[in-house]
Amino acid sequence: MPPDLRDPTHPAEWLRRARSNLALAKAASELPGILYEDLCFDAQQAAEKAVEALFQKMGAVVWGHSVADLLEELAQRQDVSEDLRDAALELDKAYILSRYPDAHPSGSPRSCYTCTEAERLVEHAAKIVKFCESLLSTLEP
Repeated sequence: MPPDLRDPTHPAEWLRRARSNLALAKAASELPGILYEDLCFDAQQAAEKAVEALFQKMGAVVWGHSVADLLEELAQRQDVSEDLRDAALELDKAYILSRYPDAHPSGSPRSCYTCTEAERLVEHAAKIVKFCESLLSTLEP
């Protein structure tokens, strides 16, 4: 889609970006040289943007990068399972730790994520994106 046709105030644009981040996180795991941290960050971004798409659809203004906080706010309007809230808490840990080589609490320059952790976070993001897609389809325009 050409850049001039993208509307950042439209929920579909937020969901498109969420799906893109999720696709990157899933596909990149097969590429050589990709850091697990980058997969985790894309997973967190997918979940964040998917939840923000819901708020766009509801005409609500929210701001923040915490998926858990966004889901907490959403729970004031819609049912949000404890499973999704737990997944969001784990994804939120990746928001900062995954982006900077020196952000790991141990101060170690090594990777702070394993393949198993990255796969789990991608699965968490996929659940949240799916939940948001489902809810978006039921909300009034």
